[in-house]
Amino acid sequence: MHRFFPRIHVITDSIDVVRAVAGLADVAVQIRVKSTDAEAYALAVEAVETCRPAGTMVLVNDRVGVALAAGADGVHVGADDLPVPAARRVLGPHAVVGATCRNPQAARAAVADGASYLGVGPAFTTSTKDGLPPPLGPAAIAAVAEAVPGTPVLAIGGITADRVPLLAVHGVAAVAAFAEDPKGAAAAFLAALR
Repeated sequence: MHRFFPRIHVITDSIDVVRAVAGLADVAVQIRVKSTDAEAYALAVEAVETCRPAGTMVLVNDRVGVALAAGADGVHVGADDLPVPAARRVLGPHAVVGATCRNPQAARAAVADGASYLGVGPAFTTSTKDGLPPPLGPAAIAAVAEAVPGTPVLAIGGITADRVPLLAVHGVAAVAAFAEDPKGAAAAFLAALR
């Protein structure tokens, strides 16, 4: 799975962003809606309808029930969400289940629990999410990636195309970078990852 797992995860609450990146090579969409389950579900259903024919993976942030109900490919869970084994029980053995980690021990535990990939961050200072711990920086992120060989590790938090070469990871996930020009940002990130 590692080689073919999408290297760019576009985190969004905008169907316009989803439409812009659907079908792009090496890109997955992660639906993150801060309001209600109903709004998250409506967007996730629309995202799946847009992305499935284009071959683009759709994940739902935090909300396992929404991911299941919308027919998404999987979910990304953080520290305050359902644990990885519980999400896996709900979504089944073939679903993609991502987990947020900040250190090698947590990474190894998440992979042992059945995580498909890990989101590690914040890599750099970011303003797209409140209450985050201090940035880890490239060395700490590399240490997490080295702890779980064979598992895709995505850096998240303050990710810009010019910072990507600093990161020894499988890929990146970003919110703000895709807001203005989703296709252009995806191309810039892919170029930087190569």
